Amino acid sequence: MTVLRSALDTTTAEAASARESMLAALDEIGAETAKAVAGGGEQAVERHHTRGKMTARERIELLLDLDSPFLELAALAGYGSQFAVGGSVVAGIGVVSGVECLLVANDPTVKGGASNPWSLRKTLRMHEIALRNRLPLIALVESGGADLPTQKDVFIPGGAVFRDLTRLSAAGIPTISLVFGNSTAGGAYLPGMSDHVVMIEKRSKVFLAGPPLVKAATGEESDDESLGGASMHARVSGLADYYALDEQDAIRIGRRIVARLNWDKSGDKPGESKSPRFDAEDLLSIVPKDLKSPFDPREIIARIVDDSDFDEVKPLYGTSLVTGWARLHGYPIGILANANGVLFSEEAQKAAQFIQLANRSRTPLLFLHNTTGYMVGKEYEQGGIIKHGAMMINAVSNSGVPHISVLIGNSYGAGHYGMCGRAYDPRFVFSWPSARSAVMGAQQLADVTYLVSKASALSRGRPFDEDGAQVVRHMIEQQITAESMPLVLSGMVYDDGIIDPRDTRDVLCVALSAIHSAPVRGAESYGVFRM
Repeated sequence: MTVLRSALDTTTAEAASARESMLAALDEIGAETAKAVAGGGEQAVERHHTRGKMTARERIELLLDLDSPFLELAALAGYGSQFAVGGSVVAGIGVVSGVECLLVANDPTVKGGASNPWSLRKTLRMHEIALRNRLPLIALVESGGADLPTQKDVFIPGGAVFRDLTRLSAAGIPTISLVFGNSTAGGAYLPGMSDHVVMIEKRSKVFLAGPPLVKAATGEESDDESLGGASMHARVSGLADYYALDEQDAIRIGRRIVARLNWDKSGDKPGESKSPRFDAEDLLSIVPKDLKSPFDPREIIARIVDDSDFDEVKPLYGTSLVTGWARLHGYPIGILANANGVLFSEEAQKAAQFIQLANRSRTPLLFLHNTTGYMVGKEYEQGGIIKHGAMMINAVSNSGVPHISVLIGNSYGAGHYGMCGRAYDPRFVFSWPSARSAVMGAQQLADVTYLVSKASALSRGRPFDEDGAQVVRHMIEQQITAESMPLVLSGMVYDDGIIDPRDTRDVLCVALSAIHSAPVRGAESYGVFRM
């Protein structure tokens, strides 16, 4: 039998502490998520409703199939910045007329849906997800264009939004624009570069320049409707493919467009799915509060994979990395999970071989992060830790099968890279509230800074201010601790969302289903492995 057994005792003081810490972190994240859901606030939403308009989330809800799930992505974009949490965009994966789609909706209650640096970063990430996973893209458009005070951060990179739309179309991936309000200036190219465009009577306004700018530039007198209204674009310019009477009608038409796409998933279909044998509630009690104590990732695996069934590969070799095969909601998956946190040469070589095997069998890979990085020291340098770590990173970099990363605990240094961090193009990256990620641990980084400054002073024969150095050391430790938190990283769109551990299996199910909208192919070649 390959069914995992569990040694987790949720009644211990350690488990209770882990659970309490996780729930406290979830409360904090929930409060920030509520800010994103609130959009521009109660008054802005009420003003929007009095104009007879739905909010971005209400539009999405009406567009989705009844009772179907919606996996919101990058909900906390912009956290810690001057902009509202969420980046004035609501985005995620949902089912429309039986088809999994990537939805991107401007939130007009936040500065009129204007695009700021974080909404841009979030939108570009959504386009990447749509392209790589072959998901039809539906844009629910209502935006006043770029946030002008931050135009230097938006204008030049923002051209990639329109580039992406043409690349999606060229790849045969449908792009649909439902225009609920303004789509002006550069935003006019959103419908202009979409395959299918729906505009709403006396609501949609699409033009490169509004009446005031036209008058200033050419002296011509015009009004919104004749310049860029839905009627004009439906009857004269031909930009509108469908003419809707109101928002509900636009959503109805949007659903019919998707229904007529004749869209099929190109990946393998899932097999039979069996629930895990252990309660997902236990996932709150596994990760210790301080992350200094090791935990067995098999306890997590047992609570997310089908029937808790896991075929472990090389269980006696490189034991701080767990590798093996499972199914998740019927989809085959290969898993790499850090055990005690440190990656040695054996673990790196084990990972490289396992990744090659996954590519040979066309099996997607799931990386469960809890690593402090590759081992350092004379013995390990002489043993080849650099070339073995490079071998693992080489395998990850050139792997052709889809990757999903979930940051569970620590994810530091080059270990973050070897475990397929954000820079290594995983199809999806999610974080638990317990995750931490930085170049190294906060205490270690502060210690290194202190020791370097002390050695520098002594080598120059200068007096060393011990008290001042300790103050700086403490400040650096606090800074790195704050910067490594999942809220900060998610705010920078370094992940696709912070998830409740109990939802891990269902979130991965949506991600795997989206991944299989495209064919799964393994790598045909790798870079040179240094032996």
